[in-house]
Amino acid sequence: MAATNGTPTTYKRVLLKLSGESLMGDKDYGIDDKMLNAYADEIIAVSKSGVQLAIVIGGGNIYRGIQAAANGFDRVQGDHMGMLATMINSLALQSALEAKGQSTRLQSAIKMEQIAEPYIRRRAVRHLEKGRIVIFGSGTGNPYFTTDTAASLRAIEIEADVILKGTRVDGIYTADPEKDPTATKYERISFTEVYEKGLNVMDLTAFTLCNENKLPIIVFDMNKPGNLRRVVSGERVGTLVEF
Repeated sequence: MAATNGTPTTYKRVLLKLSGESLMGDKDYGIDDKMLNAYADEIIAVSKSGVQLAIVIGGGNIYRGIQAAANGFDRVQGDHMGMLATMINSLALQSALEAKGQSTRLQSAIKMEQIAEPYIRRRAVRHLEKGRIVIFGSGTGNPYFTTDTAASLRAIEIEADVILKGTRVDGIYTADPEKDPTATKYERISFTEVYEKGLNVMDLTAFTLCNENKLPIIVFDMNKPGNLRRVVSGERVGTLVEF
């Protein structure tokens, strides 16, 4: 249990997965400054509570390689462009955090010495131990893998206690709650049940990595103020995928 400013937390080290689309706010594309700063405030509050926090951000608000491939674009080239999009988002979040006085490190799976450290597991862990927020950019550095998979892989490598998947929905439902008003929410669900019911939590590669390495996942609404802090404090927020 992590030491905090008077409030105990359930997790010592977590990996937060954010979608690129979440940074758009009410925009059709790009980055909404209000959303970016709101996320920065939420993230800093958790870091100050004593939790070691790593982050992976998607790039879908800027570019999605898989969509480009569907339109005839070379998939490998498209995925490389998507990796660069994740770095734009990562740099934006790093800037927002540091403007508020938070110490951070940005590590890239692709060599970009002028703007980010190369991803080195031991160095990342050391940064976390020193209270720095570590942002992992460029996905896994390989095409055909999503940032969900990158989040699962990095979480396993740094021995995180849990993956927190911040979305605009407050958990996992029996169906898409934005399309089906009769959909009901799961408070807790097992990995086996997710497979059996065909629920969409993360892409299958990412989800299987978590299952095989006994890494729980919490899906929650990142856009509700205070939710991130409540999750790491052990409150029942969102949906827990457990064993």
